[in-house]
Amino acid sequence: MEWERARTYILLFFVLLNILLGGLLLMERRRYTVSSTREQAIVDIMHKNNITMDTRLMRRFPPMRVITLGGFYYDVDELAEIFFGTTNVGRVPTNHGYTLAYGSGELVISHGFISYDNPYGHGDNGGIANLDRRQAQRIADVFVRAHWSDFDLDDILIAPDWIRLTYRQVYRGYMIHSNFIEIIVTETGIVQIEMQFADILEMDRERRPIAAPDEVLLTFVQRVRVVSPMTVTHIDLVYFQETGSTDPIGRYVAEPFYRIFIDGNDRDPFLINAFSNEIIN
Repeated sequence: MEWERARTYILLFFVLLNILLGGLLLMERRRYTVSSTREQAIVDIMHKNNITMDTRLMRRFPPMRVITLGGFYYDVDELAEIFFGTTNVGRVPTNHGYTLAYGSGELVISHGFISYDNPYGHGDNGGIANLDRRQAQRIADVFVRAHWSDFDLDDILIAPDWIRLTYRQVYRGYMIHSNFIEIIVTETGIVQIEMQFADILEMDRERRPIAAPDEVLLTFVQRVRVVSPMTVTHIDLVYFQETGSTDPIGRYVAEPFYRIFIDGNDRDPFLINAFSNEIIN
């Protein structure tokens, strides 16, 4: 009899505990969710400032962690093998890196950036008879996947005689905006590559609150000079390492940033620090 009563109390305790935990989780979710009222309010404010939204506003903004990066250091022999197919290439040391040359290609490593140029095209792809987005992406995907499989396509810019494809490293579901590979494709093939990537060391355990998406858009409205009608086509969250933001032992810190994309704008998206809600460009 006593055991039956004790079992009943134990079951009741776990039921009440689950209800309590469920309530706490619901409260936590609501705390970091933009309500429909707040969403409509920011849309109205943007409209009054000649800015429209052609995308859905992000509703969830849970706390995020900081990522620590190890600096922009590269294996020169590995890069020579990737871009020229051999390590037996001419190389000239510079104050901030190396310049490598082989055949019609030139590779410059300087200040943490990698730049490759070859007017006759990288590798033996035989050129492209009719340059279009599909063909350009096929060639760029093959190159990126062969050497940096954790980079995903982020953006494509199409011009009359060239197509630019930008890939960024993905870590735990988030793009690292400052770790990128930018590829220019023409009918000749891949003629130019710009890239930069730092080693990802760790993600902090501690989570920090971030600004809500509607607060970020309000900052955008207040800081950006609108001279003609503007349309926001996309907004997302990425990690970004600001130049020079190193810790005492020389490691780099990447923090979460909101990216705001504008229709018809060929420049990089606007970046707003999700912790401080400060716009940097």
